[in-house]
Amino acid sequence: MPQKDPCQKQACEIQKCLQANNYMESKCQAVIRELRKCCARYPKGRSLICSGFEKEEEEKLTLKSTLKFC
Repeated sequence: MPQKDPCQKQACEIQKCLQANNYMESKCQAVIRELRKCCARYPKGRSLICSGFEKEEEEKLTLKSTLKFC
């Protein structure tokens, strides 16, 4: 049986918040921060739910290193 994603609870809270607030992301910043905190506690690749944040971070780092050369 596959292991439960460690940040699943926070991801579900985001879905509930978005549904309750007509998908206005600005109203759900607190629960989004909680998911980011959860993702920071686990090694990269441990949480499928966190993979989107990991990709976002990689893209930011790539952009920063590219801007150094401009």
